[in-house]
Amino acid sequence: MHIAIAGNIGSGKTTLTRMLSEHYKWTARFEPVDFNPYLSDFYDDMERWSFNVQVYFLNKRFRDVVEISKSQDVVIQDRTIYEDANIFAPNLHDMGLMSTRDFENYKDLFDLMVSLVKAPDLLIYLRSSIPNVVGNIQKRGREYENSIRIDYLKGLHDRYENWIENYTDGKLLILDVDRLKFEDNPADFSKICDMIEAQLNGLF
Repeated sequence: MHIAIAGNIGSGKTTLTRMLSEHYKWTARFEPVDFNPYLSDFYDDMERWSFNVQVYFLNKRFRDVVEISKSQDVVIQDRTIYEDANIFAPNLHDMGLMSTRDFENYKDLFDLMVSLVKAPDLLIYLRSSIPNVVGNIQKRGREYENSIRIDYLKGLHDRYENWIENYTDGKLLILDVDRLKFEDNPADFSKICDMIEAQLNGLF
């Protein structure tokens, strides 16, 4: 079974993935942020490195999805392959930070990859306001994230909301993480577990 967590930068995906994997003994797949050789350059010069960083993420996530499809475990994934093409790449293109030529090339590659894999059995979307994600980004203190632009985060947020509003590929659970402080409040984490179990009852 494949469970995936989606959400803006700083919404808490990695933390919730870790907590759920430990709680349920699920196999976790984490986003390769700290090992991306383009990410620091990208935040310093988005226009120059946008195509490189997106292709790197697409390659890694496609590899993950293929391996997940072969696994007999319950796998929980930090971010999905769909977010790259529906959120991040078009946001960069609309901001003038990715050329139309690169964007169309990227989309063709994504369309081919996604035709070969299936959607998660359950998608968990972490809905978070811009002030909340900014606070979380500052709290975790990754140096390369210090230069993230607010308009970039806002563009991502709007695209996430539109994507989720039209999501029809499988079961969907939306969590308001402005209100559900699952990392610091055990009661909130317990509520999330109850909601996930309610969604999964028909899948096991």
